[in-house]
Amino acid sequence: MMELPPAAHRVETTAVEFGLKIEIRIMPASTRTAVEAAEAVGAEVGQIVKSLIFKGKDSGKPYLLLVSGTNRVNENQVARHLGEGIDRPDADFVREATGFAIGGIPPLGFATPLRTWMDEDLLQYETVWAAAGTPNAVFSVDPEALRAAVGAHAIKVT
Repeated sequence: MMELPPAAHRVETTAVEFGLKIEIRIMPASTRTAVEAAEAVGAEVGQIVKSLIFKGKDSGKPYLLLVSGTNRVNENQVARHLGEGIDRPDADFVREATGFAIGGIPPLGFATPLRTWMDEDLLQYETVWAAAGTPNAVFSVDPEALRAAVGAHAIKVT
């Protein structure tokens, strides 16, 4: 078995702590985008979990949105759920908030817990695929189990 990179190992450790049974797969090619990830694992693009960080316009707090690979975030729609407007932050803010680089951000494994919302469209699938801390590491998981483990609120993001 291949040794996991430190970032992927952190994701695996956190998943176990949250009671999720996952197996991280290191892919030979990039899984940085939803389309690349879907091709790599043989899934529909909608089954790919995009872990997106937004920054509260008033609070400056990071928010994590777990979004289906086929959907784009309607920032006004999401802002109603958060109680404040949101902006797309720069890469430095994302790394500071998560400890991970853009392109490999997982839905869990952060040093500081993040307030999290999940795209309700992910819940239609039996299995979804998420990044595991690096641009070529992924894992599959039951979306409802993931939602419960990270304490995400299911919302419509489009």
